[in-house]
Amino acid sequence: MRRLTAARDTLASALGIEVYSIDGTPLEQVVGQLLLSRGLTIAAAESCTGGLFMSRLTDVPGSSAYVQAGVVAYSNAAKTSLVDVDPGLIAAHGAVSEPVAVAMADGARARTGAAVGVGITGIAGPGGGTPQKPVGTVAIAVSSDAGAKVRTFSFVGPRAQVKFWATQTALDMVRRMLLERR
Repeated sequence: MRRLTAARDTLASALGIEVYSIDGTPLEQVVGQLLLSRGLTIAAAESCTGGLFMSRLTDVPGSSAYVQAGVVAYSNAAKTSLVDVDPGLIAAHGAVSEPVAVAMADGARARTGAAVGVGITGIAGPGGGTPQKPVGTVAIAVSSDAGAKVRTFSFVGPRAQVKFWATQTALDMVRRMLLERR
């Protein structure tokens, strides 16, 4: 047993930030532990994931200590009215874009007073894609008082898989941001 533990610890040490768990702890629980240990709260504005990100966070017992709020801002009108995304930003870049994802994350933070904001906007499919933005295109932003990190991803698979990978990626982006904050 000691050898196994030592081997796991060595592997985790070698991989560093790339590993979020060596004991099977789900990512949403790891993120929750990080938020709790730092005394931070989180809010999200979700579009294509339809609340799955916040659902995963709140599946963890005790999450009320760090989950502030979640908004499903599916339509462009909801993005502007609920999380203050500038309609001009949507007109200039499209709803599925990095600037809109950042605005959603910042809007979620500003509206709720949370320390960390997440914005997720994309095309989960099976329809709605274009040659420029095919099904599976998802822009994800994480913002805090230190600024925002944003990236666009291309996920493959059916709608449920795109939604899962978008939330998994958003959780990992939050985890990485929290580890960088130390």
